[in-house]
Amino acid sequence: MNDKQNELLKIRSIADYQLGKGTGKALFPDKVNIVLSINTGRIRHIYLDHDLLATLRPTDGMFSLTLAGAKRLIKGAKSPRLWVKVQKDIESFIAQGKSVFAKHVVDADEEIRPQEEVIIIGENNRVLAVGKAVLTGKEMKAFKHGVAVKVRRGASEEVKNT
Repeated sequence: MNDKQNELLKIRSIADYQLGKGTGKALFPDKVNIVLSINTGRIRHIYLDHDLLATLRPTDGMFSLTLAGAKRLIKGAKSPRLWVKVQKDIESFIAQGKSVFAKHVVDADEEIRPQEEVIIIGENNRVLAVGKAVLTGKEMKAFKHGVAVKVRRGASEEVKNT
């Protein structure tokens, strides 16, 4: 096995562990471009064509997803994990990068734990944002106060920045 195949196997294994079994292949097809850190030589960014799908965080060895990566996961994974569905009337605010409050959560993956990477989706499973969970999935559905997800990047921010 060559270096490219080893790196692909490694990132798929990390994705399967972090995001659920079978997600590695859905998220990272064979033709991804893996960029290594100049200083350490370790895997840093994963691109498909010119779209950044994910960044491997050096602090914990897990992925930070981009919107492009989240969209691939929602479309391609058999049973996606780590998703939070929000009310239709606040979708535009979430897409702008605003935090998700528990009272706006319609449904959520019950296996979500605090500090995990999550995908925020709208009514029709459209990816609105990516961020970090503050509450568990069960708490997001039960609580009526407080922040459920700190959004890192909203879908309308992506359009604005290009």
